[in-house]
Amino acid sequence: MSLFNRAKVIDANFTQFVKSGNFPTARSQLNLSQTNIKPDELISIFESQVLSRQMDLKARVLKNEGKCFYTIGSSGHEGNAVFGKVFPYTDMAFLHYRSGPFFIERSKQIPGTTPIYDMGLSFMASSDDPISGGRHKVLGSKILNIPPQTSTIASHLPKAVGTAFSIDRAKDLDIPERKLNSSSIVLCSFGDASTNHATALSAFNISIWISNQGGHVPIIFICEDNGTGISVPTNDSWIEQNFNKRRGMDYIQTDGLHLIDLMIKTRQAEHNCRINRSPIFLHMKTVRLMGHAGSDVELGYKSLSDIESTEFNDPLLHSARILIENRCLSAEDILMIYKLAKDQINHVFDWTTVRPKLKTVSDVMESIVPNQTRVILPKQPTQKARRDLFGKEFSRLDQPQHMAKLINYALSDIMLRYENTLIFGEDVAQKGGVYNVTANLYKQFGVRRVFNSLLDETSIIGLGIGFGHNGFIPIPEIQFLAYLHNAQDQLRGEAATLPFFSKGQFTNPMVLRIPGLAYQKGFGGHYHNDNSLTIFRDIPGVILAVPSNGADGAKMLRTAIREAYENSRVVVFVEPIALYMKKDLHKPKDRKWIFKYPYMKDEIPIGEFGTYGNGKALTIITYGNGLYISLQAKKEIEKKLKKKIKIIDLRWLSDIDIFKLLKAIGICENVLIVDECRRTGCHGEGLLAQLVSKSNKTLNIKLYAADDSFISLGVAATATLPSKESVIEYALELVNV
Repeated sequence: MSLFNRAKVIDANFTQFVKSGNFPTARSQLNLSQTNIKPDELISIFESQVLSRQMDLKARVLKNEGKCFYTIGSSGHEGNAVFGKVFPYTDMAFLHYRSGPFFIERSKQIPGTTPIYDMGLSFMASSDDPISGGRHKVLGSKILNIPPQTSTIASHLPKAVGTAFSIDRAKDLDIPERKLNSSSIVLCSFGDASTNHATALSAFNISIWISNQGGHVPIIFICEDNGTGISVPTNDSWIEQNFNKRRGMDYIQTDGLHLIDLMIKTRQAEHNCRINRSPIFLHMKTVRLMGHAGSDVELGYKSLSDIESTEFNDPLLHSARILIENRCLSAEDILMIYKLAKDQINHVFDWTTVRPKLKTVSDVMESIVPNQTRVILPKQPTQKARRDLFGKEFSRLDQPQHMAKLINYALSDIMLRYENTLIFGEDVAQKGGVYNVTANLYKQFGVRRVFNSLLDETSIIGLGIGFGHNGFIPIPEIQFLAYLHNAQDQLRGEAATLPFFSKGQFTNPMVLRIPGLAYQKGFGGHYHNDNSLTIFRDIPGVILAVPSNGADGAKMLRTAIREAYENSRVVVFVEPIALYMKKDLHKPKDRKWIFKYPYMKDEIPIGEFGTYGNGKALTIITYGNGLYISLQAKKEIEKKLKKKIKIIDLRWLSDIDIFKLLKAIGICENVLIVDECRRTGCHGEGLLAQLVSKSNKTLNIKLYAADDSFISLGVAATATLPSKESVIEYALELVNV
């Protein structure tokens, strides 16, 4: 046998060692007679372990034949089949990618499931794959309550905490949209190396913090510790030292190679978590076989003797010994199970190799946006209910107000209408946010629906994703736009990808509010005036809204919530801070930038832009602060040109209908795109390219954006940004060339 083909060695060793009775030494003296564990339970678990092993072996063969596309297997982690037995399928499970045995064993709880076939389709990236439709090799199932994870290097932990936190909150609020049982808990498995990731530390921290505050977080963190992160060893005591004495999170260590010990400790964890509703860290010590993935050759960083020693600690050999010692099965029975499993996997996997694959662009992109759920929207609240809610403020609803106040009114009405909405973030509760946009909401709706978070953007978005899993429409706030980058993977890699990798079966709707952009006077510098929306340009499926005035802000926010509620969309709602309190447009006290609160049914559909003027000499396309300064410049431009111009406020920076925009431009040949964000990577950059490529006439078009600079403090804070004066200059230059 090849020195490098350890799969063949492991396969041959199992048969040989079982026949000869050459088993690894037990790491525990527990036996079945000391427990209430039934022999049938151990046999079922062992069968799942063997099936998973045979999948790994077959996948490597098919990978070499070019028929299988992903070979990170579960070999060494077969102990997690116990979790599939102990925890009912009503407990949502966010799984490590080595959880094949768990998936197989949990499938047995629901008659009629076909885990072997389903996983084979996933291995082969077939479009018949019932969870991802061939988009990725994932472990997932709607009926089994297993959302698919594509890269479980800790990024799934914050949303698992959010889901756990949502269970008791949904029970307390009695929302009809909730999806998980009131007694459910959440499972979240990961490797030992993942515990070092900042995202994991964020999840552990927020779960303990919520519990410390008196909240309930019924989650079991399952660390499957095989002692290696790809090629980097984990110190044998590292996990225990870090988690054994963490206040607020119980620690339970178990032997992942000993089924009886594993069953006892897992049942203990399950019971304690379900009763106490607080986080538990279940530490399963095990081994890793066959390297990290198919392309990984362990001999490059491990000695042959170490590899062989690990292989002799094969979980299947340990399980076989336990079954024989406890007279559950004979050696002949075990070898027969092993052979039949191999035959079954060979037959099923060979069939999945010829199943159809994704081929076209439309096939691949079909699930980027979730399927429309077409739920019935909640009824508009009555005037009496609104009057009771707003109190003295109700009489001011008909008076013109600035953006911050109108968004605040909209949030109150939204939360009154949609009882499954929550608002949380840094300082949003009693304080009402840095700019008072969430003022009074805490008093109106209470701590269960409006609450402060830790100063941790990763946990804020993670909680939002988790709440979305359980029927809520979360409205988390990131305090400033620049802070989002601390947690952008939660938006990019988790929230946005879930419908794509689950064919829309799983969704995590939310409306993420972010005060941002520049033009603040006398405050902030870069971190409070970040003028970059580039990150949102290349996240498929996410809706991006940037209102420029209070009336639009209120109407767009209603649309955003409806899209999240009705179509399970993820919406990023960026609110220009500099326009929050703006009242005047052209001169002090002209009060031309305050507006009346829109009628309750008024919304602005996604992609619908606003138009100011109907002139043909020049069209300015802009958004946010750009609209404000362009409108300031409009009179001067028209005076000097002696012609009328048109200004288009995009409002929605995603789902831009280019052909509709070209129609609005009409016969006008001069187009100036004013973008307040940095030139490189700004939305105007992409808009320019699309308008030029799709127009049926030659446009005299130019992009005027901010310079590629960070924002300075003090009098130079707007030096790199478009201004009224510079827009006038660029507009005249463009038309007069």
